[in-house]
Amino acid sequence: MAELLKNIYNTKFFDCFTTSVQEVVPNFNEAAFLKDVYDNEWGNKALKQRMRHITMVLKNHLSDNFNLNIETILKLIPVLEKNGVKPDNLEYIFLPDFVEIFGLDHYEVSIKAIETITQFVSCEFAIRPFIIKYQDNTIKQMLLWSNHKHPSVRRLATEGCRPRLPWVMAIPSLKINPNPIIPILKKLKNDPSEYVRRSVANNLNDISKDNPETVINLVKKWHGKTNETNWLIKHACRTLLKQGNTEAMTLFGFENIDNIKITDFIILTPKVKIGDAVEFTFKLANTSQKTSKIRLEYGLYYQKANGSLSRKVFKISERDYPENSTTVINRKQSFKVITTRKFHIGSHQVSIIINGKELDILGFELIK
Repeated sequence: MAELLKNIYNTKFFDCFTTSVQEVVPNFNEAAFLKDVYDNEWGNKALKQRMRHITMVLKNHLSDNFNLNIETILKLIPVLEKNGVKPDNLEYIFLPDFVEIFGLDHYEVSIKAIETITQFVSCEFAIRPFIIKYQDNTIKQMLLWSNHKHPSVRRLATEGCRPRLPWVMAIPSLKINPNPIIPILKKLKNDPSEYVRRSVANNLNDISKDNPETVINLVKKWHGKTNETNWLIKHACRTLLKQGNTEAMTLFGFENIDNIKITDFIILTPKVKIGDAVEFTFKLANTSQKTSKIRLEYGLYYQKANGSLSRKVFKISERDYPENSTTVINRKQSFKVITTRKFHIGSHQVSIIINGKELDILGFELIK
């Protein structure tokens, strides 16, 4: 059985961390710190709860002065690196969390600290409350960061202002109006680091969920400039393509499907037990006298608790289909129990989607 992610906070981790802290704060009480960390609820805490708990315990074992505590954290980072800790270790996400929790009323000190800390562990979560509270000043700072020599700081400039960054609070004002962050994305779209360019794509994908026209207008201007930019805008449009957005489909060459036919669509498993998979097959015929570029997907309509159906789209392929050709497609979709989806027995459906157009739909039963 795989080790639970929350167990990254183990004896080995705390040995390294407390040893490093003692090099910076000689009177740091390791035993008392660990006693407070391993409280009666420690075993029941999930990963994010453990991270936040460590943040709070660390504060209790430092001073009451935020500025002094930030100096300690900034001195601690090179000591951790000297002691073998590599940058971007998830374990140390409580360091930016410390700034987020205790530094929101200390803008100047916190922003300078974030610029340094993010080069050790990403501050993409920690920066968001500062955007919400001090949007104009923080966005201006992030635009300055887009010119920073360190790629992790440049990535923070775009990742931190994603309107819908997963696992943390959204930024409501940027969901409504993303225009303040567009100059950052324009600046970083040609960044030499793929790590940064991917973040730009993810930010644009976030924007597309609330302001599709903003993204369409940008990608039209950027399309065809470089191979790297072409990849970026394709990745940025992944939600629009799943939604079958006509302009996005046309931009990437997925056009008329009048000469594409679906035949012999069959659900091979009309009754599927939870834990097994639905299997289906169909033939895709290109009756045209020329090659057709096809984005082929299927929609799975999951039954919800109230009996209604909710569609999730899965990609099969993007490829050219030769003229006058017939291709047999076979697919399976697992109903193995997972933590991120609850299955409900009853009627479900599968549909075939070509270039954003939903065609045939067939039903099947999910049973115990």
